[in-house]
Amino acid sequence: MNFLPAHVFYAQLNKTVAAAGALITDPEGRVLLVKPNYRDHWGWPGGHVDEHETPDQACAREVTEEVGLTLPVGRLLVVHWVAPRDDRPIPLIHFLFDCGEVPGDEEIILQEEELDEYRFFEPSEAAALLPGHLAKRLLASLTARSQGSTIYLT
Repeated sequence: MNFLPAHVFYAQLNKTVAAAGALITDPEGRVLLVKPNYRDHWGWPGGHVDEHETPDQACAREVTEEVGLTLPVGRLLVVHWVAPRDDRPIPLIHFLFDCGEVPGDEEIILQEEELDEYRFFEPSEAAALLPGHLAKRLLASLTARSQGSTIYLT
């Protein structure tokens, strides 16, 4: 049998980008969102998964880098397959983890190179600030947290 060398086989496969984010709330159930300076919309703390990093490791790293919090990365709430778009020509797989609740007076230190602002928002207010696919992910994460489940979105 003639097998393709592994490097040739893998070079032919579809590529995807992996990213991870954190659902963090305050005692009133408000959702922590951050405003990146490189996008026109809000999002939650998180980012792309680096080489040799698992999605939960990426989540923990990004939360520490972006908002200065060291939180346990809890249960996976949402896995979201996002098809290619004009600004991203390859698919994205986003993992959203439950990183729990922080006191309202918890000191948040923004990563000033990437972020302009943070705030805790009521879920409906947060969803209104997000593009449709991110609002869908946020609402699914809150449902998954309340049900003790994981939700797969497309």
